[in-house]
Amino acid sequence: MAKTLKKLILFSFILLITCGVLGFSYFNSQIKPVDPYNIVEKKIVIPKGSTTNDIANLLNENKLISSKLIFKILAKKEGKDGKLKAGKYSLNSGMSMTEILYKIAKGDTDKETVTFTIPEGYELKEIADRLANLGLVNRKVFLDLTSKVSNFSNEYEFLKKIPQNISLEGYLFPDTYEVFKDSKEEEIIKKMLDRFDEVYQTLIKKEIKKSTLSLHEIITLASIIEREGKLDSERKLISAVFYNRLNKGWYLQSCATVQYVLGERKQNLTYDDLKIDSKYNTYLYNGLPPGPIASPGSMSIEAALKPAEVDYLFFVSNGDGSHTFTKSLKEHINAKNKK
Repeated sequence: MAKTLKKLILFSFILLITCGVLGFSYFNSQIKPVDPYNIVEKKIVIPKGSTTNDIANLLNENKLISSKLIFKILAKKEGKDGKLKAGKYSLNSGMSMTEILYKIAKGDTDKETVTFTIPEGYELKEIADRLANLGLVNRKVFLDLTSKVSNFSNEYEFLKKIPQNISLEGYLFPDTYEVFKDSKEEEIIKKMLDRFDEVYQTLIKKEIKKSTLSLHEIITLASIIEREGKLDSERKLISAVFYNRLNKGWYLQSCATVQYVLGERKQNLTYDDLKIDSKYNTYLYNGLPPGPIASPGSMSIEAALKPAEVDYLFFVSNGDGSHTFTKSLKEHINAKNKK
């Protein structure tokens, strides 16, 4: 009797172990990817209020898991039962059940993206307006964050080289960007600063060593060239005019700097406009203004770094986007009279 009991206990123990091994083996086989050799991408939407059972059914219907029961057991085992999040997900048949579970538990949903373009020559306030109109930023928060270079200078080499108490005017690079719809203002600003950093590393850093101007002065001059020039073919000529005037100690007399002070881009400036007292008014104050007046593009930055080798001192608009360049005041007056 005792021997029979011992055999029964031993048999039960062996059976239990065998079932456990088989169960463990089955469990592991079920949580593996459904089809890792023929991966199929699936977009699924988990509605709000979905239970773990609802989600298991949805995943099973889309052939993303092998077993609804094992998914529910795994969710309990990993402490994720009742913690799975609604949303739109990109999943595929090459993902394990564990990967799928954790992605849904984390709420790693597909995020909507928005593409926007900042044209060359835009001012900070115009960038803020465009992004606010797209619903991407709070205008005030954006302008507050960009009001001081020091807010971002720890993260960018180029920002450490310019005055810290000025705004980021001129340093948010004009380009086309793609961002997540729920991006924060700081993230969008950094994306634009990242793009400027690329231009700095590839175009500016090497060339500026040959320049007599600092980085801040180069970007300031480039911003004026951007606002004054319409044709890429003329940017280096415009740059040369400003360099020549600086070298002679003349006023730059750029209408674009006065327009910046006025806060509007008037087609024709009045004599009163030219008398407005601001260090940005290059009709009243010598040298470059305190900082950029807009965001310059690559062509204008390159023009500021490499002006044309000409001795022009004046230019006047021809009304069609092009300019007439002259060397003397007499030639300049004649060119203006021919308009």
